[in-house]
Amino acid sequence: MPETLAATAAAPRIRLTRTPWGWWVAWTWLGAVVLAAVFAPLLPLWDPTIPDYRAVFSGITPSHWLGGDTLGRDTFSRVVYGARASLLVGICAVGIGAIVGGVLGMIAGYFGGRTERVLAWVTDVVLAFPGLVLIIAIVAILGASLPHLIGGLAILSVPTFIRLTRATTLVVAQREYVQAARAYGCRPLRIIAKEITPNVVLPVAAYAFIMIGTFIVVEGSLSFLGLGIPPPTPSWGGMIAGGRAELLRYPHISLFPAAVMFLTVLSINYIGERTRKQFEVKESNL
Repeated sequence: MPETLAATAAAPRIRLTRTPWGWWVAWTWLGAVVLAAVFAPLLPLWDPTIPDYRAVFSGITPSHWLGGDTLGRDTFSRVVYGARASLLVGICAVGIGAIVGGVLGMIAGYFGGRTERVLAWVTDVVLAFPGLVLIIAIVAILGASLPHLIGGLAILSVPTFIRLTRATTLVVAQREYVQAARAYGCRPLRIIAKEITPNVVLPVAAYAFIMIGTFIVVEGSLSFLGLGIPPPTPSWGGMIAGGRAELLRYPHISLFPAAVMFLTVLSINYIGERTRKQFEVKESNL
């Protein structure tokens, strides 16, 4: 009997937490934006690049759900197609940065020594370089295009992922199963692939989700300044910039794409932050 009571007292308590309604709202909005962007060519939408001069500066009408822009192009269609460009920039740039930075960070965190010092020096140099200046240099040399924008943002994201992955690797490398694999004589690359990578992926993926939202805002800012995706390809930043001259008389031209960008980035940040907290590696978990 005492043993049973002791075992019961020592048993961990399981706390059942309810998923907040904001989680489902964020996923619903984000899912709708992603599905609309992916299946945009199959949807009954106006061509986002062909003007309709009868709809110049028009408000909300049955044929143009969000009105028309300065050239009469359908705003709703351009918002949907602009989501394709913005999401593509965010996902591809962060994906490249996470893969490259993740691999280098795990190598630096596991091996240490000269390898870690060299990667730390390179990371500090890139982080010290102004990101906007780098993007301007790339655009000036190579020209403004979607691949060049993705490449420039990917370069800026690599050092951040190196630091994150290195810090997580240093924690995971001290766990018992990693020490047991070393004592058993496993090769370092096998330990990194089999033991460390599965524990590093989730924290890095959670942070990458937040970075996607950040890069969507960066892409919009660069397009607003004329350094992003060149017209006539629609993008949220370009649409906001296109309506700034008529902001007082026709605010809907810039308001609608700005609102969609705001809600999308807010949903991404909310989901990413909750996921990051759930999978954050802490010393108390060792």
